[in-house]
Amino acid sequence: MLGPLVGASMLIVATTVFLYYTIWTLVMPFVDSSHPSQSLFPPRVWAIRLPVILILVGGAVVGSFLSLIMIKSNRQKALKAQKSKAK
Repeated sequence: MLGPLVGASMLIVATTVFLYYTIWTLVMPFVDSSHPSQSLFPPRVWAIRLPVILILVGGAVVGSFLSLIMIKSNRQKALKAQKSKAK
């Protein structure tokens, strides 16, 4: 029961973020800068900075995770080879 609820909430959050970012990058440049809705969005320079930062941080996290897994796997293989060599 918890799985579908978590999935639905993740879908709602992803859809909200997608719609906000799409409006921010595709619609707001054509809206007058004195319009009150401009206060709901950060400066346009962040429309590029945020995805770049997220990609760099995500790549670093994935790379670190893969590195740790590969190091652990190599240690296990070396330990296994050492044990079989000792017999």
